[in-house]
Amino acid sequence: MNYNIRGENIEVTPAIREYVEKKISKLARYFTETPNASVNVNLKVYNDKKAKVEVTIPIPQLVLRAEETHNDMYAAIDLITDKLERQIRKYKTKVNRKAREKGRISELFVNNVPEHPEDPVVEEETDLEVVRQKSFDLKPMDSEEAILQMNMLGHNFYVYTNAETNRTNVVYKRKDGRYGLIETQ
Repeated sequence: MNYNIRGENIEVTPAIREYVEKKISKLARYFTETPNASVNVNLKVYNDKKAKVEVTIPIPQLVLRAEETHNDMYAAIDLITDKLERQIRKYKTKVNRKAREKGRISELFVNNVPEHPEDPVVEEETDLEVVRQKSFDLKPMDSEEAILQMNMLGHNFYVYTNAETNRTNVVYKRKDGRYGLIETQ
């Protein structure tokens, strides 16, 4: 794996770089062969001394991404590694289940990775089950009206038809409190 480690408001020291590489490289044990991937790590320190770590690992069948904020940079790195491991185990379970259904075995993941006793058990498919379905007519409007509608409903996203382009769009509330727009092509 190739590591691209950036720091914002922090100098990436050799100790931090080594710690990040050591922790992230442990994820390779979940794969049959170490993926030739670029590991993008962004380390940030805010004025209130909080550390934020963001990791993105694009590999052929999936993109692993996690972010964590903590008072201690090293603790945030540990927490983010745990998050990425959970993502891999969950995806591995899903892939292996689908492979069994189709009668072929997945070659992407190692089958006998020793699990940590404190690791949560990944449920098979129950958390991906659709439990409710709705249908509704999309009203033509602009993004400002869609944001107002979303806020009135108390939702964190709203699907609508853009009155200018006549295409389906989605507005959503971001974690930072601002709004995002997804436009279809």
